[in-house]
Amino acid sequence: MAVPAGVASQRVADELRERILDGRLAPGTRIIQDELAEELRTSRLPVREALRILESRGLVTLRANSGAWVTSMDVRECELSYKMRERLEPLLLAESAPRLSDEDIDELEAIEDRIERTDDVEEFLVLDRQLHWTVYRHHDAHDLAAILNRLWDTTQHYRRAFIRLAGERRNWIIRAEHRLLIEALRKRDHPSAEQILELHIRRTRVELVNHPEVFAVPAPS
Repeated sequence: MAVPAGVASQRVADELRERILDGRLAPGTRIIQDELAEELRTSRLPVREALRILESRGLVTLRANSGAWVTSMDVRECELSYKMRERLEPLLLAESAPRLSDEDIDELEAIEDRIERTDDVEEFLVLDRQLHWTVYRHHDAHDLAAILNRLWDTTQHYRRAFIRLAGERRNWIIRAEHRLLIEALRKRDHPSAEQILELHIRRTRVELVNHPEVFAVPAPS
């Protein structure tokens, strides 16, 4: 039975998104449509549609007469993305925090316990995203959440680079900020939670800007 075109396109888009977010496809990598179609045992049409989906999410750049590339950022673009997160993410927290239950906050502490037990960068990235979006899970601001999901996706590579650069001292700071955020949420001190979150995001932005080597992309083959 043939798979509907829309379903096939979304399947390819999901697979490519996963490869980009987990670092298998780095910024600046060219995506060869024919090779991908053969690998995934599909036709070129779902691949083309999948690339358009990912272009709309900022993960792929389509260039006329050149093809598809994993989107890369320069320092200014990444800094702007983080400035947007600094301003918008506390707003999403404010939309969700009043509805967080004690069980939700217990779950946050359990996630943070797992973060503090791992020294694996990829596991940290998964858990860190899980922690933040558990904070936001009760929002009713879907357009805002969509913007922030896109910003999380498009900066994932640079967040990975930051964690690898961070070293134990800075990792300790990340964990301490998480604990302060959870404590403020448990106390229902939402204004403090918003401030802690803003500073948490800002510190990453400042660190990244101080490491321009993170933004180097491989030369085209």
